[in-house]
Amino acid sequence: MQSAPPRTPWYRILYVQVLIAVALGIVIGHFFPDTPNPKDWQASSLKPLADGFIRLIKMIIAPIVFCTVVHGLASMSDLKKLGRVGGKTLLYFEIVSTIALVIGLVVVNVLKPGEGFNVDVATLDPQIGKAYAEKAHSLSTTEFLLNIIPTSFFDAFAKGDLLQVLLLAILTAFALKALGDRAPRVIHAIETAGQLFFGIMAFVVKVAPIGAFGAMAFTVGAYGLGSLGNLLKLMGGFYLTAGFFVCVVLGLIARVAGFSIFRYLAYIKEEILLVLGTSSSETALPGMIQKMQRLGCAPGTVGLVIPTGYSFNLDGTNIYMTMAALFLAQATNTPLDLKHQLSLLLVAMISSKGASGVTGAGFITRAATLAVVPGIPIESLALLVGIDRFMSECRAITNLIGNGVATVVVSRWEGEVTPEHLRAQLAAGPPSIAERPVVGEAAPVD
Repeated sequence: MQSAPPRTPWYRILYVQVLIAVALGIVIGHFFPDTPNPKDWQASSLKPLADGFIRLIKMIIAPIVFCTVVHGLASMSDLKKLGRVGGKTLLYFEIVSTIALVIGLVVVNVLKPGEGFNVDVATLDPQIGKAYAEKAHSLSTTEFLLNIIPTSFFDAFAKGDLLQVLLLAILTAFALKALGDRAPRVIHAIETAGQLFFGIMAFVVKVAPIGAFGAMAFTVGAYGLGSLGNLLKLMGGFYLTAGFFVCVVLGLIARVAGFSIFRYLAYIKEEILLVLGTSSSETALPGMIQKMQRLGCAPGTVGLVIPTGYSFNLDGTNIYMTMAALFLAQATNTPLDLKHQLSLLLVAMISSKGASGVTGAGFITRAATLAVVPGIPIESLALLVGIDRFMSECRAITNLIGNGVATVVVSRWEGEVTPEHLRAQLAAGPPSIAERPVVGEAAPVD
């Protein structure tokens, strides 16, 4: 009888290391906050640790997405599947994103976190709102669509724009289909390149605790835990709403698809904690691609749904967009009737598609939304600057969870994986990095 492999010591488990790093970062940030005296040592000096780790991850995201999508789509025997999967994906994204926006709208009307704030807009810094409003102009529908087309093939990789990389990958996959007998050699080379980039990721992810420590120390040191004041009600309402959305809405979707949302959350706990520490869902993208393939989802489906979701399926961002907009209206005593709120909802449905998975993008989309809703002063965005970093973690985690669920659901629609196989893989728990499949390899379906 074969003996079981030796158990990994708890202190060598990645998610445990990240948890410890986050806790240490909170402690350091609390006891060494930013002060007016620059000679004092401050926790914000640890921010380069977080920035460096995020850059390391972003460095390999574009080539990993490219290799995964090209290999998956070029290996499809039926090109009709590409259009079918893409159509189902966009339909799912639009339905679930709209549900998220509506939930945010309902909750903020019930809780009314901004009532009684009575903010005098004249006392706020107008430059903050103006700066974000200027950036928001680039989020117009025309600019957004044009931005999907890179200026050159390599420009998409240099900027790390996921939608541009996705477009190039789809075009490359179609071109490979036209190569005939020469295609398998190119596909094999791309598969090998994908293995190389996932190997790099395996090394980079080992320093995740350092990045999480630096990010959390900076956040707490710069903004503090006790200086949130009246904004705590908005924060609490948003966290509870996001939790409701994950457990109830995504939970029901997962149940229909044949798996438990809580087992799924346990399966991606490393990625969730990584996002918690860095406030960026992009840092978990390579790991999510591997884990979704391990569940049995086809590489082509994973490569299409996950990157597209980073611009079209931002559930957490959608919830916060409507909540934040109505909070600012309540805080500045700006009356919004049902017609205005429905207009806000329609605008948010469009502007939210321009956000990405990186920290700060959600703030710009809120500026774009406020710019077309009459009455809410753009200067009121200054109220949210101090807490935006704390909200960013929850937004990014909700976005991450939603994109993973979307991948499994679309894969189930395509008959790529059975509920029995999903439950078996989730019950077995997440694989170690060494055990995860590489580009083009998916776990067999029972």
